[in-house]
Amino acid sequence: MKQKNMFTLGTLLLILSFVLGACAQQPVATQPPAATEAPVVTEAPVVTEAPAATEAPAVTEAPTEAPPPAKVPIATYDGKSLSVPDCDYGGTFKSIEANDDYTVTFTLCHPDAAFLAKMALSEFAIYPKEWLEKTAGPEKRTTEGIENPIGTGPYIVKEWKRGESITLVKNPNYWNAAKVTGADTLIFRWQAESAARLLELQSGTVDGIDNVGSTDYEAVKSDPNLQLVLRTPTNVGYIGMNQRFAPFDNLKVRQAIAMGVDRQRLVSTFYPEGSVVADYFTPCTFPNACVGDPWYKFDPEAAKKLLAEAGFPDGFQTKIYYRENPRPYLPEPARVAEDLQAQLKENLNIDAQPSPMESGTFLDVAFAGKLDGLYLLGWIADYPHITDYLDYHFNGNNPQFGDMPPEVTEPLAEASTISDPQKAEPFYIQANNALKETAFFVPIAYGVSATAYKKDVVNPQASPLGNELFAYTKPGDRDTMIFMQSAEPANLFSADEDDGEALRVSEQVVEGLYGYEVNTTNYVPSLAESCTPNEDGTVWTCKLRQGVKFSDGTDFTAEDVIATFNMGLNPGSPTHVGNTNNWSFYLPLWGLMEK
Repeated sequence: MKQKNMFTLGTLLLILSFVLGACAQQPVATQPPAATEAPVVTEAPVVTEAPAATEAPAVTEAPTEAPPPAKVPIATYDGKSLSVPDCDYGGTFKSIEANDDYTVTFTLCHPDAAFLAKMALSEFAIYPKEWLEKTAGPEKRTTEGIENPIGTGPYIVKEWKRGESITLVKNPNYWNAAKVTGADTLIFRWQAESAARLLELQSGTVDGIDNVGSTDYEAVKSDPNLQLVLRTPTNVGYIGMNQRFAPFDNLKVRQAIAMGVDRQRLVSTFYPEGSVVADYFTPCTFPNACVGDPWYKFDPEAAKKLLAEAGFPDGFQTKIYYRENPRPYLPEPARVAEDLQAQLKENLNIDAQPSPMESGTFLDVAFAGKLDGLYLLGWIADYPHITDYLDYHFNGNNPQFGDMPPEVTEPLAEASTISDPQKAEPFYIQANNALKETAFFVPIAYGVSATAYKKDVVNPQASPLGNELFAYTKPGDRDTMIFMQSAEPANLFSADEDDGEALRVSEQVVEGLYGYEVNTTNYVPSLAESCTPNEDGTVWTCKLRQGVKFSDGTDFTAEDVIATFNMGLNPGSPTHVGNTNNWSFYLPLWGLMEK
């Protein structure tokens, strides 16, 4: 990306350069929603700001690099097609076209080895065209847009009592109702403490809970009224560092932290039995995940030496940001943060203050690249492919670690076009070795997690992807099922969401062209009957399911597919507004249509 360079030739040009620089940093004013017929987009994209957050970290040192010039949207949308003039923008799609009411053709700029696996993500669920236009506020989705999504799924939102519960009821228009065995009413509640969740289950006030505490497995297994359901580990927990903030802009500082943390101690102390120390960013379940050199061994003496060479023989002060919500990759966040604090002080003389944050705010600022200290985060597979881990985080579109060097991005770009794992392996070796060398993160664990249910619950859910589908779970003879998870969702508009607690709820309401079989990582057709590629994998033709209605009674057609991807991919579209406007999946996985 080119950056503007200004040279001063006398006082006048100096002043002019300051004026131009100030103007370049002003946000572009947002525009109101357009009418139903969206025009060809030529204007500059809307530049949004991070949402105000009372618990956001104070940035102690601003990034040293000047902000890049604003990007310009290049997409043309006419209701039946979405296209760009060429593929120079670096994204996935050249065009998406409605051939007729029930056929959509995706023309790709390059083959994508994980195309169908990505399409199964609920972040790419299909919404009604008219609803997208109606709920597109000037800067973000309206309250209706983020709290009451309209989809084609088995449930609809009835009521959201903020701070208490979300109630869903069966969708009377559901196209696949014959296969639904779940309760008429599905209620989500939340509680951050695992012991409190278990107490609710034991007392019978809920039918199931997520993230059973690591010390509570035996209590569940020994209770004749309960059942424990283990998840296959498809997650990784890690310590993150953003190189745009000092002192993490120093490679030796990052490598010192990578060597100076006893990860085995963290796993043995705070994770359930069966969890293992992570030596790579991607769990070894997936092909090519664990090729290349494994992570640094714990070596506090070598770490101290590196830190001194970096100019910090006496350590430094920083923070450890985290959210208090337990996740499979971080079952006890506060205790892990406290132990990490102790290790950093003992091994490297680094004073790191644990700094808990509200979940939604933490995720927003983390994925926007605004955390200026260490942070505890992790990833649960969204789709069963190595690209879900490496491409999402390190292909250059995700700012949470800072700018990615070519030794990371280039082999990932090459590997992502190769469907044969054996042929892709040399590129993943390069990428994994480069990630170890650059040390933007410290992998901690692949964590085992579990759900628990009352004994009479039939087909209990414990998806390895965290996308439990409760339409197929029957709570004994009860008409209502209550499931308690770790946190309240920030919003239910999955297109602009990256929090598993929110996505689990929205996945009951919305569907994509593909989806995942219950409790597996197998992707299968959903709103599409099939999607088939041409010989080189650059053109995918999807035949849509006919007779499907959205929960508001409107018909599902190809135009809804085009409108949804226009909303997600096209920064110039008036419907390209979400909740945070981070577009945490559209941007890293497909690339926005802008230059």
